[in-house]
Parts: sequence; C-alpha cells; structure tokens
Amino acid sequence: MLLNKNSKFLDTYLRRVKNFFRKKLKFYSSKWITLSIDIFLINISFLFSCLIISEGSLNTYVGVLMYQLSLISLIGLFSFLVVGSYKGVIRHTGTRDGYNVLVAATLVSSILLFLVFTIKYFGIIESIRIELSVVIIHYLLNVFFMINSRYAFKSFFIFITNNSVNSRNILIYGAGESGFIVYNALKRDTKNNYKVVGFLDDDITKFDKKIDQVKIFNSQNITSSFIDNHKIKELVVSIQNISPSKLLEISDSFIKTNLEVKIVPPLKSWVDGTVKVNQIKKIKITDLLGRASIKIVNPIIKNKLSGKRILITGAAGSIGSEITRQLSDYDYEQLILIDQAESPLYDLQQELIQNNKHHIISLVAGIQDRNKMDEIFEMYRPHKVYHAAAYKHVPLMEYNPYEAIKTNILGTKTLVDISVKYNVESFVMISTDKAVNPTNIMGATKRTAELYVSCLSNQKNTTKFTTTRFGNVLGSNGSVIPLFEKQIQKRLPLTVTHKDITRYFMTIQEACNLVLEAGTMGSGGEIYIFDMGKSVKIFDIAKKMIYLSGLNYPEDIDIKISGLRPGEKLYEELLANGENKMRTHHKKIMIAKLKDIDWNDTITNIEELSRENQFMTDYERVSLLKKIVPEYISNNSIHEKLDKISI
Repeated sequence: MLLNKNSKFLDTYLRRVKNFFRKKLKFYSSKWITLSIDIFLINISFLFSCLIISEGSLNTYVGVLMYQLSLISLIGLFSFLVVGSYKGVIRHTGTRDGYNVLVAATLVSSILLFLVFTIKYFGIIESIRIELSVVIIHYLLNVFFMINSRYAFKSFFIFITNNSVNSRNILIYGAGESGFIVYNALKRDTKNNYKVVGFLDDDITKFDKKIDQVKIFNSQNITSSFIDNHKIKELVVSIQNISPSKLLEISDSFIKTNLEVKIVPPLKSWVDGTVKVNQIKKIKITDLLGRASIKIVNPIIKNKLSGKRILITGAAGSIGSEITRQLSDYDYEQLILIDQAESPLYDLQQELIQNNKHHIISLVAGIQDRNKMDEIFEMYRPHKVYHAAAYKHVPLMEYNPYEAIKTNILGTKTLVDISVKYNVESFVMISTDKAVNPTNIMGATKRTAELYVSCLSNQKNTTKFTTTRFGNVLGSNGSVIPLFEKQIQKRLPLTVTHKDITRYFMTIQEACNLVLEAGTMGSGGEIYIFDMGKSVKIFDIAKKMIYLSGLNYPEDIDIKISGLRPGEKLYEELLANGENKMRTHHKKIMIAKLKDIDWNDTITNIEELSRENQFMTDYERVSLLKKIVPEYISNNSIHEKLDKISI
C-alpha cells in the first residue's frame, strides 16, 4: 500500500514538473536564447582553457581577461551569425546540426589563430595576447560543450514532453540501418515512453555488439524468461523487403510469448527517409501468407484501357469493387457498374465520387435478365467486360441449385452471348479454384461457366475471352477471416470445419491485379492460374488470429471443430484432372492447358440446362450438371446419391 502511494505521489510530482517546464520552454525557447547560450559556452570554454594551461591559476590581470572575453564574444557572435548554427531546432538536433556547430567552432578558432599570429609578428594589441595552446584547447572544448549542450537539451525536452511516466519496453528485430532509424523514431516519440531493451538479429557478426549502448542479441537466445524479466511488451520487426516466410517464422517464434508483434512499413512509404512511430503497425494475418506477393507492372494495361468504356458485373462485391477501384485509376472513357445489391453499389458510387472519379454509371440489374443486359449493352456499347458477379457460398448453393445455375451459368451465358453480339473487345471472367474437380454445386456451376467461355472462344468471333482462376481472397465477403474477427470481438470460440482443412490465400488487391493483367495476355480462351505458394491450414490461421489479437489459445478463446459443411472438401486444387500448365512471360502466372472435350455436346447440354432450369427438379438439374462436368463428385452432400446411381 505504501509503495503504491509513493508511486502515485512520484507520478503526480513528475507530471507537475513536466507541465511547468513545458509551458516555460514553449514561451521562452527561441533562436536568440540559443545564440546567447552558445556565446556563454565559448566564454566558459576559454576560461577553462586558460585554467588548464596555467595549471589552475590565472596569471593574467582581470582587465586583460575581460578584454579577451569581450573579443571572444564578438568573434563568436560573428561566426554564429555567419554559419547560422543557432537556428536549428534544439529538440530535433541531428547529425546536420552537429556539423553546423563544428563549422562555427572552427570559424571561431580560425579567427583567433589569425589574431594570435597577427599579434605575434606585428606586435599589435599586446595587452590581449593569447597563447596558441589556449586556442587549440579552446577549440576542442567549444565543440564538446556546444554539441553536448544541444543533445542534453534534446534529452531534457524528450523527458518533459513525454506524457507517459512508465516506460514501455520493446525489442527491435533487425540491427541494420532500418532498425537504427526505427530506434531513433521511438526515442523521439513524445506520446509514449518507449525504452528499447535490445536489438535482435540473425547475423553472427553483430552478436553482443551495441548500437547507442543498446545491446544486439542473438534472436535464437531470446526466451520467455528473458522477456518476462525485462518486462518487454512489444517486438518491432524492422527488416526491409522481408519475405513472408521469414516474417511467419519470426511471428511463430514470439507470438506465444504475449509480445505485441509489429512491423515497419516499406521504405517507399517513409517520409523524407524517416519512419514515423504511427506507421509501425501490428502484424496482420495478410502479412503471414507465407509467400511473396505477386507484383505486376505492365504498361500495356494502361494502353489497353485508355479511352475505353468498361463494364463490371458484381461491381459492389469484394472482388468487383476492388477491380473498379483499380480501373478507376486509368484513363478510361466510362465505367459501367452493374450489381443487384442496391446499398453496396450506392456506397461504392459515393466512394468513387469522393475520390474525384468521374464518368461512372451505376446500374441496379441482374445479369440473368437478358432483355435488361441487351438494353445496357445497346445503350453503352462497352469495349471491355469484367465479369465478377456470382453466387459463391458453398453450403448455401448446395441447397439452392436453381439459383446457382440461374446466376453462375445462365447469367454468364447471357453476358457472353451479348458480348459477342455487340462485338465487345475482351471479356474477362473471374472463376475460382472450387471449379477444379468440384465437390459442390457452386464449384460445378463455375466450372460449367468456364466451359461455356472456352466453347465460345473456339468459335469465330471478335471477342477475346479470358478466365482467371484463383483461391480464397483474404477479407472478401464470406471469407473465413472476417468471420474469425467477429468471433474474436465477441470472445466466441472460432469455428473451423476440420482440423486438417487447408486453403490457398491471396489478397484482394493481388487477385484484381491478376484480373487486369489477364485481360491483356494471350489470344483468348486461356484460363490463367498462378503460383499461390503452399496451402495454409485454417486451424493455424485461427490460432494466429487469436494471438495477434493479444489473446491466448485456448485459455482466452478456444477453437471449435464444427465438421465439414455440405459440399466442402479438405483441400483445393489449381488444376483439374487432365489439365496441364504452361508458363507465361510472368514467372508466377501460368495457363491451365485444358483437356480435350466435345465442344458441341458441352454447348448443347449447357443450353438445355439454361433453358430448362426453371422447369426442372433439383434431381434433374444436378444430374445434368454432373453430365456437363464429369469430374463433379459430390462430397458431404445430399446430392451424393446421384454419384452412386451413375456408378
């Protein structure tokens, strides 16, 4: 109890002291005060120089000493005004300020040396003769006092402006240039009292060395007891161009120690070569994909989209809206946005308007409505179509095959046919890895849509058709990540369908970048896939998200295995049975080489399914779907009985 009272009293006292000096310094601090202090310091330095030479006693008369000090003051005033060393903001003293002080001190000593030799050889002003040794010592003391006074004031200012009394101990991972810059940024921060306990590194040559008296440790030797003993709260990863696999390794090493793991942004986002403390962010699950992001810089995209009327279906969805955002940065003629969801489409429209994007047409319509689509194409005559509209929730579609076929197949067929009718230049369809060896209605309908696009590509028409196929998109509507985030906020157990279930992941920006690139590649009919690295266990993602939220598994939040959902499979694939892959000019992007199929039979069956869908039973719909997509084998679904019948 007594310790708590003393601690509170000390905290209150320190705050009052800080507030007092904060107000005084805000009122009094100016460059003229700095100039006065510098002149005072060079006079003190001169007195010390004389004392050192005379071994502690001043042999000169007081009158002569006053003349000498007056001369020193005038020389100092002239030198400081010429160099401008007093103009620097003391609280932000850096290397450049130290250099200016050095120049000013050198100028003072140079003028004094000139006077020393003038007096010696011409015999003038004998009453203020100054020894050469005094000038040399005076120069050294000047540099020492003036530079250190600035850093002392800077440290004092950091102390009084720091609103936090108790320090927050942290470690910096990376003892290179980036780590040192982050260290200085943390020292300058006035909102938090950061204390860097040490640097961590993997370079054996740096172990046990020091940066500004802060020790560099071997990252492998940092244990939970070390973290607890030093009361460390944060780990800041400051390694430029760090690979996702390395970041994953670091996070896995420290995430269970209750450390808050943060990461420094890339160098390109720094301001004037300096990182700000508020730019250091918590590691997100998107940082831990375990693979390098695909980066595409293609000037052809700009040329292909310049002056074009571009139509995007499903524009209000997570993929469609990001495609729209990326397209809005190009010099297009018009963007035509189509979606059935009124409110999300309105929100997207307002976002684009607020970002000064113009020539945007937002239309509420369903892609299954042939008359409406024909009317839109007739009115706006788009040059390019990006087709992102689709039903994608696997369990829901398993019980709603009519709607899945109506949107994913009939809707795609409608857009493809009308694009051919109006001589659209290019048509890019967004597919999914669930279309590969599908085990559910959603995947089978998307695979059927892929087949229809491929069929039309084999016919003679002016439209170039392209399909992009990718895995799960982090943060998209229906993605597991937002679901986990909501469950964590409510402190509910995270639901995972199977402990061994795995998925490929990519970011929304990455997926849409691929879509735009695909629109410029090939001659038409290709299905583009890309190297997505290793598939990731959903169970592992759930655990990492718990730790990244500052909680512990299973003490704070548990993970519940709920069982595979209807149509769900343990792992996804990028290539179907009988498909091979071919490389493109981009090392991460490949083309799925389709197996041979009977195009005429495929089109006939798709047309029958589209025409008769509304009159069929679910049994008939799914049976015909399995005929179109022979590799479609239902899993954990009410439709498994159809596979048994076919056998």
